[in-house]
Amino acid sequence: MAEAARGDSAYVTDVAGHLLAAGGKRFRPMLVVLASQLYGGADPDRVEKAAIVVELTHVASLYHDDVMDEADRRRGVASANRLYGNEVAILVGDYLFARASSTVAKLGPEYVELQADTFARLVQGQIAETRGPEPGEDPLGHYLAVIADKTGSLIAASAMFGGMVAEAPADVVQALALFGEEIGVVFQLSDDLLDIASDTSGKTPGTDLREGVPTLPTLMLLAGDDPADARLRDLVSRPLADDAEVAEALAGLRAHPVMAAARAEIERRAAVARQHLAPLPEGPAKAALRALADTVVERSA
Repeated sequence: MAEAARGDSAYVTDVAGHLLAAGGKRFRPMLVVLASQLYGGADPDRVEKAAIVVELTHVASLYHDDVMDEADRRRGVASANRLYGNEVAILVGDYLFARASSTVAKLGPEYVELQADTFARLVQGQIAETRGPEPGEDPLGHYLAVIADKTGSLIAASAMFGGMVAEAPADVVQALALFGEEIGVVFQLSDDLLDIASDTSGKTPGTDLREGVPTLPTLMLLAGDDPADARLRDLVSRPLADDAEVAEALAGLRAHPVMAAARAEIERRAAVARQHLAPLPEGPAKAALRALADTVVERSA
């Protein structure tokens, strides 16, 4: 990845490598590798290129997201926009998209088309998130559509790339797409719960509450009308700058049945994802994909 992101100057190389060097889960390239092992004989070079494409595309989107969110930190380090300014961060995000496109072109036109379609969904998801729900649109439905585009689409493409380099049958590649999209949504929804429920995940609890970012449990709460929840609904309906209000909101949500309801929805979606694995050939790779679905759910437990 570092070589693929290398620029013509040391400065571009340093900025482009900033978030790559910071680590991350590498969830998307892992999916490429797992799916590529469903059938024997996948060319390791093509597997590597496909994995690089999806991670570079993901990291490029993070450079842009951090500018839009005015973020100060990413992956435990200062964000690129904080260190180098918004203009440079945006341009380096564009540069990484270009490097991903150059890499994917070596795999073939069907890979280029999939990456381009996925990129379009990423952008449309970001636009929809920025604009917010249309008048009369269900906020929860809007939110789920946004994360399907912003998160699910690239995870689906990752699983598809793995199947494609393994020359899997069309029905298996389609099953991988459905699995990847669903597990991508589950992945994001589990993050929603971690922001509220976990003190040990490495993520500061209440970050989304402070920023007024809608999440699955807060949207489910806002959809209710129980008078007893009026104060809690007020807290989660707006950004919280006061530490005492953040603590009050966290305590209220942790004690509220909406958390169990949100976990049940995550488990339901994970079960759907597992069902999509049915057409895949039995073996260690399929077992690992099934276990991956379990692990994503367990993150929010």
